[in-house]
Amino acid sequence: MTTQPHPGPLAGVKVLEFSEIIAAPFGGMLLSDMGADVIKVESPAGDPWRAFQPLGMREGRGYISLNRGKRGVMLDLNTPEGREIIHQLAERTDVVIINYRPDVAVKLGIDYATLSAKNPRLIYCDNTAFGRRGPHAHRPGYDIIAQALSGLMTVEGRREESGVPMMNGLPSADISTGLAIAWGISAALYSRERTGRGQCISTTLMGSALTIQGTRLMSIEAVDTDGRETALAKINEMRGGSGTYKEQLEVIAGVRPTIGNIYYRCFQTADGFIAVGCLSAPLRRKLLNATGLLDFRLGKRPEDVDVTDPETIEICKKLVADGEALFASKSSEEWMRILDEHGVPAGPVRYTEELLDDEQVLENNFLTSVDHPMLGPVRMAAPMIQMTDTPLEAQGASPTLGQHTEDVLRELGYDDAHIASLREAGVLGREPG
Repeated sequence: MTTQPHPGPLAGVKVLEFSEIIAAPFGGMLLSDMGADVIKVESPAGDPWRAFQPLGMREGRGYISLNRGKRGVMLDLNTPEGREIIHQLAERTDVVIINYRPDVAVKLGIDYATLSAKNPRLIYCDNTAFGRRGPHAHRPGYDIIAQALSGLMTVEGRREESGVPMMNGLPSADISTGLAIAWGISAALYSRERTGRGQCISTTLMGSALTIQGTRLMSIEAVDTDGRETALAKINEMRGGSGTYKEQLEVIAGVRPTIGNIYYRCFQTADGFIAVGCLSAPLRRKLLNATGLLDFRLGKRPEDVDVTDPETIEICKKLVADGEALFASKSSEEWMRILDEHGVPAGPVRYTEELLDDEQVLENNFLTSVDHPMLGPVRMAAPMIQMTDTPLEAQGASPTLGQHTEDVLRELGYDDAHIASLREAGVLGREPG
């Protein structure tokens, strides 16, 4: 781990994290990257994500990727002694992050009402799957369920071989919620500087999944209502067994049809794939100039092009076919040179595994390295932002289960004899490591 020349923007902020799986752990890791002292509390069983892509020794790739820079404490919160330790920590903590069900938080005495009574300046971030009200409020939830309920799963139209919906490749509801957690906590810390008061923040997988859909989840009454209602009526008919998922997706796609797309897509080249992104008329002209393709729609207003006209559809199909054939005639390197010369936004398609040695990634310090106490050096994505006066830095590797339990207890004033008695009683679980 590199020593920081300056403290991070959240240096001195103390965070107590009760989290599992992805969303809340990611939010806590972002705060750690900003210099906060994040203590992650785990039960003796550990975060279930330790078992995802396991590496042995109660370690897993999933856990390591989302918990760097934290201190790990193992406590049995079902014991009075474990809850007493947490209450002592909460009194000297700035932030609590939790993604347990509300009944679990109350049972363990780590709900907002209990902890804020002990520390009115406490900022408490309560993450749930679907929110505290409504027919799904009582249900546990994970990214795949949030993708399903929010419609996010249908955006890409991915399907299993059997034809049923498939979740998107990245846990987008979880990851966007982790960003929301760090964003909300940072704003609440700023507010507390002005008011002196803490508060409760609510984040949800469902809300994040809806938000990141942007224009997809937007209805303009004057232009969208009829098409939307017609499509939904057709979908409801098809759900009775008269239409496959693929056919249902085609109905939804017809609400806002797109034809003849050569401007914002991937093309296969002679030796790979290239993505192009031209979202303005000037950029579209540059792509046409670079390729020699002709598009009669350029210069026309969208409302002047009838996307339902059979002749227009055929012309656009030919344009796409011509574009695909043209890109297949040259290598990716040749096309990148041509597109660069014409100022067309483009880039070759890479596999994630290639990026550990990618020149662009290395030149911009998009990777960092931390030393894991059991596994040695770990290379991973660096903090996603940087700041000139308070630079961000990975504060270390993810903790082993219970790695810092005794250190944290000593900070609270517990002596060795007291710690040994707690361990003997099972409050601290098994020996760490």
